[in-house]
Amino acid sequence: MQRRENIERLIEQLREGDEHMRVQIVELLSEIGEPAVEQLIEALDDSDKSVRRGAAAALGNIGDPRAVEPLIKAMADENKWVRRDVSTALSRMGDEAFEPLLESLSNEDWRIRGAAAWIIGNFQDERAVEPLIKLLEDDSGFVRSGAARSLEQIGGERVRAAMEKLAETGTGFARKVAVNYLETH
Repeated sequence: MQRRENIERLIEQLREGDEHMRVQIVELLSEIGEPAVEQLIEALDDSDKSVRRGAAAALGNIGDPRAVEPLIKAMADENKWVRRDVSTALSRMGDEAFEPLLESLSNEDWRIRGAAAWIIGNFQDERAVEPLIKLLEDDSGFVRSGAARSLEQIGGERVRAAMEKLAETGTGFARKVAVNYLETH
């Protein structure tokens, strides 16, 4: 009961405190762990980017599967540093994050597609190959680059064929990844 009351007090201060205090509260909630997951999920929508970043990092450290969907939603945050911390958190979530990330490869929001494309290669799961190959033709260079990088991590014959095509017709970082892949594999 004492722990619950402490969490509730921290949440009240999280809503009312200044930026510095709210960041410290998020760190305390991270140390509390699983009992604070719901509050940390709520903090992903805080008006302050430092609080959102701290909440993402804390959720990644805790690794509770309830945080996967809210973290995926947070990949669309307007702040690139929040998106980076959310991506890092998702990459720490383990297998629970794979299927939602796979689905996110077809999200309407390029930021979510791109972040998912950059992260999903960490799983080295061949189920991501075809969706990633499709993303090599996405309108967004960020998405194409993430897809190329993840395909590089996964490897295989289908990836090689896609990289050969990308090396011939691609542009920017995605093309560089393809050329490097072909030189080293």
